[in-house]
Amino acid sequence: MGLLDALIEWLGLRRREASVLVVGLDNSGKTSLLNFLLPTDEQSSDIAPTVGFNVEHFSRQGVSFTAFDMSGQSRYRTMWTNYYHSTNGIIFVVDSSDRTRILVAREELQQLLSHRDIYSRNIPILIFANKMDLRDALSDVGVSSALGLDGIINKSWHICSSNALKGDGIADGIDWLSTAIKTSLEQARR
Repeated sequence: MGLLDALIEWLGLRRREASVLVVGLDNSGKTSLLNFLLPTDEQSSDIAPTVGFNVEHFSRQGVSFTAFDMSGQSRYRTMWTNYYHSTNGIIFVVDSSDRTRILVAREELQQLLSHRDIYSRNIPILIFANKMDLRDALSDVGVSSALGLDGIINKSWHICSSNALKGDGIADGIDWLSTAIKTSLEQARR
């Protein structure tokens, strides 16, 4: 059976499972983004603010994702840390049109990155600069600068412009995350 397993792995036929945290401030579009990734018949036309967390499942590029959609309301953000130890990737969603709270988003991202369960592990981070369709939205370069992403040196990260309602940019970001998680899992196995 070992030879068959090796052949399946070599051909890339084995589906990998990954747990990802979807975090960001409230009203950044986390649930809308995940809703877009669901099969059409499972998508909801009525998105309500997340209280606590939701769990969604989707697949992309041979990776079966379990996504924990965490509430971004300030009173629930402390719950995020309960899931750090078991996550394989992080999706950080930013409302790129909310210039007044981007510094709060930066602080939350820095706290996340400095947590002992995240800092010491090679966990890929995908940042969605969401709501790019709005007139006052910062560009992905502007969001990157405001969040201080150039200071992240011990993790692979990627920023993607997105519009969660239309799905713009989501596939590109999730494709990057799928590849980064596969690489991270392979490195951890060695």
